[in-house]
Amino acid sequence: QVQLVESGGGVVQPGGSLTLSCVVSGLRFNISHLHWYRQAPGKQRELIASISPDDTPGYAPSVKGRFTIFRDNRKNSVYLQMNRLTVEDTAVYICFSTGYWGQGTQVTVSS
Repeated sequence: QVQLVESGGGVVQPGGSLTLSCVVSGLRFNISHLHWYRQAPGKQRELIASISPDDTPGYAPSVKGRFTIFRDNRKNSVYLQMNRLTVEDTAVYICFSTGYWGQGTQVTVSS
């Protein structure tokens, strides 16, 4: 059974930081491409960061330079470090790999 379980969301002030985690089970993790999406209220789901099996990252323009995606194959986990957060980053953040979605974790940026 494939599972992707996110954690690490919460409420943070503008300019703050958070690191999200996604633990993956049931997949051949070390050869899987991993992705973070986000969905804000009333908006379409947006791909914001990806990482390949050889650790090559890719970012949406909206987060490039502020967010960092990285993986730990020993822990079957992918992470999203988010810095200099703004209110526009408020969304549910969702992990995706090989056709499977996590349930998401809420990030709220508010003063």
